[in-house]
Amino acid sequence: MLISRKWLSQYMDISDLSITEIADRITAAGLEVEGIEKMSEGTHLTIGEVLSCEDHPDSDHLHVCQVNLGDRAEQIVCGAPNVAAGQRVIVAQVGAKLPGGEIKAGVIRGQASNGMICSLAELGVDPHSLSEESKNGIEVLPHDAPIGHKDPLAYLGLDDEILDVGLTPNRNDCMAAWAMAMETGAILNREVKLPQCKGAAMQKGNPTELQVASESDKCPLFMGKVINHVTIKESPKWMKELLAAAGVKSINNVVDISNIVMLETGQPMHFYDKDALPSLEITVKDHMKTTYTALDGVTYEIEPEDIMITNQGKPIGIAGIMGGNDSKIEDTTKAIVLEAAIFHHVSIRNTARRLNLNTDASVRYQKGIEPLATYKAMDRAVALLLEYADASGLEDTVIIGSNHYEPISITVNLPRINHLLGTDFSMPEVLDVLQRLSLEPVQNEQNITLTIPSYRQDLRIEADIAEELIRIIGYDRLNATLPTMPATMGALDARQQLRRRFRQVLSDNGYQEAITYTLVSDQMIEDAVMALPDPIHLAAPMSEDRKTVRTGILPSLLGSIAYNQNRSVKDIALFEISNVYGNNQMEEHLAIAISGSLQKSRWQGIDVPADFYAMKGMLELLCERVGFSGKRLTWKVNSKEVMFHPYQSAALYLGKELLAILGTIHPAAAKRYGVSNVVMAEINLEVLLKNKAAKVKYQLMSKYPAVNQDLAFVVAEDVKVGDIMACIERHGKLEKENIIQQIEVFDVYTGEHMEKGFKSIALSVCFQSSVKTLSEKEIMQMRETILTSLKEEVGAKLRS
Repeated sequence: MLISRKWLSQYMDISDLSITEIADRITAAGLEVEGIEKMSEGTHLTIGEVLSCEDHPDSDHLHVCQVNLGDRAEQIVCGAPNVAAGQRVIVAQVGAKLPGGEIKAGVIRGQASNGMICSLAELGVDPHSLSEESKNGIEVLPHDAPIGHKDPLAYLGLDDEILDVGLTPNRNDCMAAWAMAMETGAILNREVKLPQCKGAAMQKGNPTELQVASESDKCPLFMGKVINHVTIKESPKWMKELLAAAGVKSINNVVDISNIVMLETGQPMHFYDKDALPSLEITVKDHMKTTYTALDGVTYEIEPEDIMITNQGKPIGIAGIMGGNDSKIEDTTKAIVLEAAIFHHVSIRNTARRLNLNTDASVRYQKGIEPLATYKAMDRAVALLLEYADASGLEDTVIIGSNHYEPISITVNLPRINHLLGTDFSMPEVLDVLQRLSLEPVQNEQNITLTIPSYRQDLRIEADIAEELIRIIGYDRLNATLPTMPATMGALDARQQLRRRFRQVLSDNGYQEAITYTLVSDQMIEDAVMALPDPIHLAAPMSEDRKTVRTGILPSLLGSIAYNQNRSVKDIALFEISNVYGNNQMEEHLAIAISGSLQKSRWQGIDVPADFYAMKGMLELLCERVGFSGKRLTWKVNSKEVMFHPYQSAALYLGKELLAILGTIHPAAAKRYGVSNVVMAEINLEVLLKNKAAKVKYQLMSKYPAVNQDLAFVVAEDVKVGDIMACIERHGKLEKENIIQQIEVFDVYTGEHMEKGFKSIALSVCFQSSVKTLSEKEIMQMRETILTSLKEEVGAKLRS
């Protein structure tokens, strides 16, 4: 928010305060002043008259000028192409300090030069506010400019100082100069006098033929007014100065009035040339699919969700953003139609973002406009047009819809506020602050009833009033006290312990933690694994790629993999722990992604590939480290998630609940994300947290010898190795003791000498008892039991 000293001075007396003091007070009250800028800078300046201008004898572009400074004449060498005798100009005398340095007397190619004839750019004026003529040469003043005037910057209205105020999201009201003035007056404890124009637009006028309608529910209020006679001319000096301080270039009095009203009230307005409209009819529409050329000369594609201002069914403006080139105010304009309306802020934001058209008007609609601003703006515009545009032939104001505004009252309790803040504010000082804030306080013992102004939409509850009091009175009124709190022993809860354990295990194994965006695109929502239903869409997203809160992590992590692979990083091991969201739902997930090699040593000939089995082993290790292993975990074929390769993916269940899904990324998905050879997994931590982990049990290592036997079986191709291992474990008991300590698969063979539809599975089985040394007879007996069981349950035959 830009507001200048002159602008504030219109409403209150701040002559005794420097701009720095004002900025410090505003910042201390919670609205940070991010910068102070002067519209121009320069000392030892004066207005001079060029008495003569002759070409430099030793240059093809310099001029030797004799300049009257009022009390004397000086010779100045000037290189500006537009300098000429008889001009009134700005002269920086010897010793003047300008943004570019100090002016000194000198000799330029043999000619003495005692000063400099200045352009506005050399005095620090923003080049964007200058005309091409002003940019390319010295500033030529009017012929009646007083020669010898010692403050030419004040003469031009360029002596203003501008505050750049950073607004918090709840104080969008301060984008309006009137509201900012009220805020500043309350902070500085100064009486604020705003222009009195209430009801100017509602005074009885001539009967109107203007017809206004809205066919969109995105326009709850629309006001229109016809003024049949206006005079297009130059704006008054004060108006041009205030617009310049706000970074707005002056055009003519009527256009400038529409801009000054927007800056004062925060309500964008649009003025149409009445004679350029095909008829006196304005209709607000949406659901239009067309093209439209706006004021900037660019043709835009209009989509059905955009709000349009139309005349006879044809667009004449993009609502809340920009008007059209065919009905703009020209120097020949004689009559105008005024528009002030409320439009749906989300729709304006979406249209402005899609069209890349963030105008001053659209920004104000997006941030929100006070409910009564539409009426205030229309009143102020009519009052200014009457005074500065010779407006006459005013017709009745047409209003459709309503702002649905109802004044808000709040009753607060002073002891309760003091208890909340830890202060000892007295009733008189509290009433004084509330009065300065225009809250119209009415005291009833220790209670105070307040009426909230329409522009303070951020005040709703007692805590809001408490915040207003402490920031206006000052935070230095807070007493320095130590907090009172019970002594407790710090400890991690179950969720924190799980996170920390997983991070430790993964980091120990060479994985790096990633943090990716929570907001994702619609495509990522479709690609999410173990996704929560009913995703949450942002009402006003910043971009199409960041419009929905993610329901799964894997697509985001795929983006990180693509980023690394595109930069020739081949060996990648990443993980991320994050919340995922659905409507009224939240879960915490862990996602893991690997590619390339997990370990590699060319010298030692070691290369551990990042494949399906490496990921499977990591998931089993993670579960084991937090107390979930053995028979509680079950691997099943993944038949749901299409992000994975159909023959290289699996689902892990804890009991009957789906815990995790892992697999190689499907080639189609890999191509879509620009990755290759990626194995990923996603774990739902909520499943682990709601199940009880097994307690760690310690037992003595067996002191009796172990016996290893290798067994090779021929089974059908559809028989799972896990079923074979489970069968062996079930029948591996000797005298109620399970003597099968370990089963390891070391070969799977299909091919030559193997019957079609069958495969060979080779296992190493470890037999060991904790109570005795196993005899050969017992081992052979156990072997036969296992072979018989395998034959009966899975059709396995011992390979000869």
